[in-house]
Amino acid sequence: MPKILLIEDDIAFCKLLEKFLIKKAYNVTIAFSAAEAREAVKNESFDLILTDLRLPDSDGIGLMSEFKNSHPHIPVILMTGYSDVNTAVKAIKNGAADYISKPFNPDEVLLVITNALQAPKVEEEETPVKEKKTAKKQSPSGENEFVKGISVASKKLLDHIQLVSPTDMSVLIIGESGTGKEIIAKSIHQQSRRKDSNFIAVDCGAIPKELAASEFFGHLKGSFTGAINDKKGYFEAANGGTLFLDEIGNLSYENQIQLLRALQERKIKPVGSNKEINVDIRIITATNEDLREAVKNGDFREDLYHRINEFSIQSPSLKDRGEDLMVFADYFLEKANQQLHKEVIGFSPEVVSIFQNYNWPGNLRELQNCVKRATLLTRGDFIESDVLPAEFFQIQTQQTPANEVFSLSENEKETIIHALSKTQNNKSEAAKLLKITRKTLYNKLKQYNIE
Repeated sequence: MPKILLIEDDIAFCKLLEKFLIKKAYNVTIAFSAAEAREAVKNESFDLILTDLRLPDSDGIGLMSEFKNSHPHIPVILMTGYSDVNTAVKAIKNGAADYISKPFNPDEVLLVITNALQAPKVEEEETPVKEKKTAKKQSPSGENEFVKGISVASKKLLDHIQLVSPTDMSVLIIGESGTGKEIIAKSIHQQSRRKDSNFIAVDCGAIPKELAASEFFGHLKGSFTGAINDKKGYFEAANGGTLFLDEIGNLSYENQIQLLRALQERKIKPVGSNKEINVDIRIITATNEDLREAVKNGDFREDLYHRINEFSIQSPSLKDRGEDLMVFADYFLEKANQQLHKEVIGFSPEVVSIFQNYNWPGNLRELQNCVKRATLLTRGDFIESDVLPAEFFQIQTQQTPANEVFSLSENEKETIIHALSKTQNNKSEAAKLLKITRKTLYNKLKQYNIE
């Protein structure tokens, strides 16, 4: 199976091309910079190098010269935009095997790669591109796999996880709904000394307050109506491992007291029992609300807050990690392909653009659902815009919260700027939001010197 090094800093395009080549039975390693490419060439052997002409830390021609000096037997193909074709032609005179212009034509890509692999390698057998077995894809190894992003926010998150995982500190994960707080908790557990013991995840919002003691600490048969058997609680089930309490802010005040006592004493007493059970657990909690505000308002116990918050981790929203968007989309596509027994290669450029301009209020959960639905509906190799949900094509004003009122009675300038922001600078829609005519809006833009 021919091995290709793909060097491209445009993540969306890189992932698209990677999937295409894997489907065509090539083994692909990707590098997003010249530095990563040099490291890859040092550690692995390749049959072909495919590099973009413009890279963040080098240019493709310079990099090609380096590789031609150190590995003269490896053919190098340059990828260029239409405006750089002349440069690419010159590069061929300097040793490049060929070039591919972007956006690429799939047939052209295969032809150029096949020719480049066959031409210089006279000493090897002809490369039977079309007769190869299907490439083995690296498939996601489970629902809770932690995907490493490349954004600043993702790198900070990863640093914090690696820092706190080996300890026994209680961790509070703070973040919007759908940002993957449970996956972060599972990742901490898997990198801790407790990784061989249980990881028990509990949704505190789904437990009725009357049953919380039984759910957490267990009960004996006959201890209350409906207790037809002995039951082991979450604390005992997690003994030796990690207990993850999601949306802990939903616990009633009485349940908070019970939880605090168990955490302080590391002992529990099942409902209906006089016998205490020692438990050795690590607590990880998560919330999408401001617990400090809840403490101030008297809705959450301050002593419990400090007990669970020995170390806090921020789970970033998708809009705060824009560079990761297509990394996650590609991961979810792999997972959807596996679950739905499909072989969709990637996303069309139009869909990539739509994804990048969308707000993602549901974060990673919304992205995963969207990609899975689109994969199911897609009949070709690429996900196109016609299989995306309707909300991707609604104007921004329709995503305005129902309780948000635009009034010009006070803070007039700020309200106008906010309305323009909400409508992505569409003045007609902004005027509708502000309940004024378009002419009035233009007069006010002039009055306040708003560009």
